[in-house]
Amino acid sequence: MKTENIIEGRNIQKRLRNFELNIPQLNIPKGFATALIGENGAGKTTLLNILSGIRLDAKGDLLFFNEFDQNDREKKSEVKNRIGYTGPGKYYLPQWSIREVEEVSQLLFDTFDRNKFDQLCEDLAIFSGGITDKKKKVSSLSDGMKMKLMLAGVFARETDVLILDEPASPLDPLMRDKLNQMIGEYIHEGAGEKSVFFSTHNISDMESITDYAIIMEHGTIVEEGFVEDLKEKYILIKGDANDAEAAGKVLYSMTKNPYGFEGICLAEDLDKLAGMNVSKEIPSLYQISVAVMRNNTLIKMR
Repeated sequence: MKTENIIEGRNIQKRLRNFELNIPQLNIPKGFATALIGENGAGKTTLLNILSGIRLDAKGDLLFFNEFDQNDREKKSEVKNRIGYTGPGKYYLPQWSIREVEEVSQLLFDTFDRNKFDQLCEDLAIFSGGITDKKKKVSSLSDGMKMKLMLAGVFARETDVLILDEPASPLDPLMRDKLNQMIGEYIHEGAGEKSVFFSTHNISDMESITDYAIIMEHGTIVEEGFVEDLKEKYILIKGDANDAEAAGKVLYSMTKNPYGFEGICLAEDLDKLAGMNVSKEIPSLYQISVAVMRNNTLIKMR
């Protein structure tokens, strides 16, 4: 599939104490929801911090909207206004009230809509019992409520790309479903012009909204592609226990028990399973991601 990119990166590098981010090429397709998937410590937050401008000490070149670089992002308000970000930690100062969050957001971003913010706060049930209390301090909110407040703030703006660091992690299942709905509506309303790039540990919960996936391991990208293409590249195989040893030499990854086995096979290697009593299924993005991460961890250990 031929697509434009909303964000591009080349030779992105950042060395920390016991970790190095090294991404030769990054392409985030325009008009889609892209999931950044990886284990803890894979480099997801570091990458998102570089893209959003929270971290300014990385090497490499970034291109936003096919015309602005990272210097433009910092110096031109028109670029900052087009980028929305949420992340963990002290995104809003703990001593701020919700009213102050609203006022600061309006000062910082030209397109912040207070009426839309109020509606989102209500939709996300930030005010318990339906009673609006904007004097409530950020410090008094739970992690889930803080994330909902951040989402209300960023979705109340008119942006072209959202960069969301683990938006689903502190949310309950009902709110994760609501988040999927919000992302879907944002993409749909953009008519091909709006994009979302989010990191997630909750692959299964976010799969329904994910169009494109980028899988990271050890500070670099190890797999990526449109989900429908990945589900053609990788096949879920199930078989009898007596074929497990032979199949294990072919499969990309495998788990087994006394009764049988299952694993992920590259579609190009299916012929190597000829003669075995196996069944083939379309894998989930979760199953593909786990297989890719497990395989790359084994390669790293060798």
